[in-house]
Amino acid sequence: MKIEKFVTKELSRLDDDHFSKSLKTPLKKGAFKISDIEKIKLIEVKVREILDILGMDLKDDSIAGTPKRVAKMFINEIFSGLNPLNKPNSSTFKNSYKYDEMLVEKNITVNSTCEHHLLPIVGIAHVAYISNGKVVGLSKINRIVDYYSKRPQVQERLTLQIVEELQKVLKTKDVACVIDAKHLCVNLRGIRDTQSSTVTSEFSGKFKEKEIKKEFLDYIKLEANF
Repeated sequence: MKIEKFVTKELSRLDDDHFSKSLKTPLKKGAFKISDIEKIKLIEVKVREILDILGMDLKDDSIAGTPKRVAKMFINEIFSGLNPLNKPNSSTFKNSYKYDEMLVEKNITVNSTCEHHLLPIVGIAHVAYISNGKVVGLSKINRIVDYYSKRPQVQERLTLQIVEELQKVLKTKDVACVIDAKHLCVNLRGIRDTQSSTVTSEFSGKFKEKEIKKEFLDYIKLEANF
């Protein structure tokens, strides 16, 4: 997926004010009163009921195990980011080598699920920060993206959550994130547009400044062959 059009648009409005506010995943009270094991059992029953309503023969060898497979997938994989116990331990280190330039982690895989139709969101994230005395292991950035992706999501909220988490971890406002993703709820249903993708962004702290934002956007346009 190309983001040249987005970058061009952003560069043309660098002086625009960008306002954002915290967005939380909508969870009900008591969401974690029952264990993941219990949830798997309950979801298995519901998936079996759905397949039965659809008219599937649940005695068939091919589909007999589907309810349990789906239930385990929901809890242990694609929605595992709902459980705060699965939140990655984002340990930081003192910036002893005094690196004071921008650090950019590009092309981070995003595999999430649209909360409106429970269909996949597939794309890439570009994340950057400027150290305020602390640095974080590069893989931790990927893990933060993955953790907030593994839940029913909207792309706008995901972008904000990634930035806010890194701000907390690094104790700095100077964080930015751009996500470019395809939504299968658009590709497979409704308009059925298979070519479009959605780009969202959040720039905070120094990344609101014209030159800093431009530098970041220039970095994510770079292509490298390894």
